[in-house]
Amino acid sequence: MLKIRSFRKGFDEPVFVDIFNVAFGDYDDIRTVTLEDFGKMMDAPRYNTDGLFIAEWDGEPAGMVDAYADKLSSERKGIIQYLGVLPEFRRRGVGGRLLERALESHDSRGTRVVDAWAQSDRRACVYLFESFGFKSVRVTSMIKKSLVDLGSSFEKADGVCVREMRVGDDSEVALLNRLDNEAFSEHFNYRPKSVEETRYGLFEMPWFKVQKVFFACVRDEPVGYVIAGVDVGLNEEKKVEYGWVLDVGVLKRHRRMGVGANLMLQSMRWLRAQGMRDVLLYVDDLNPTGAMKLYEGLGFRVTRKNLIYRLNLA
Repeated sequence: MLKIRSFRKGFDEPVFVDIFNVAFGDYDDIRTVTLEDFGKMMDAPRYNTDGLFIAEWDGEPAGMVDAYADKLSSERKGIIQYLGVLPEFRRRGVGGRLLERALESHDSRGTRVVDAWAQSDRRACVYLFESFGFKSVRVTSMIKKSLVDLGSSFEKADGVCVREMRVGDDSEVALLNRLDNEAFSEHFNYRPKSVEETRYGLFEMPWFKVQKVFFACVRDEPVGYVIAGVDVGLNEEKKVEYGWVLDVGVLKRHRRMGVGANLMLQSMRWLRAQGMRDVLLYVDDLNPTGAMKLYEGLGFRVTRKNLIYRLNLA
């Protein structure tokens, strides 16, 4: 009755979209995707569908999983993502069989370490990963703040200026790429990004078509950046007015000098000017920069925890 087969490019795109939209439709930070969105996902510099599988029950699509391996990385590390089962086929062992097939695929391609994630309140996902021997290695938080009153606790730091990125200037994309790689070199699961990946994130990623980048400079030297964005489709679908801080980084030697706070405030002011009522962002609870203290000082509060799991195949 149950069959797990490989994704067929040029044929299964509508199947992926249909399963994704039903299986993940109740997540508050995930919106409906279109065929165009999925096409842009597949065009991402690091993406490939080599480990994407579809589950069928008596010939009907029942679920999917992606045993993803970053094609630009030299590490023998894989990821389990898009593990979803349609409601009518849950509790029939479909999720377990999909996960088993994904791990077999990783193993056959020489993967030695596999990561996965689950929201802490998604007990079925947590149980499934733990039953396969995955161990929780990291916790991240989604945090939120109202934009109604930004307050004045953090004013402009001495010697720090914040300017907008010049859109259409390739040197600015290269600058953002350099700052991103240097600021995050000590972080969990770090891998250097190429300029092409940075450009894709700014201009091709389907979800955040409204974005703004700000650079922080000290004595005319760029030392940090922030990327803010609005997913118009998510807001319309979920009936919310969310803005997002997508990324923020400050070079190590310039931390704890007010640079990060000024970048955050600039991004929040811009989001408020776009009509947003709340701002959200994801943060690693064990972020080596101690970023959580900055966010708490700015008034952010935790709304959800995500668990990152790891399994050694070697």
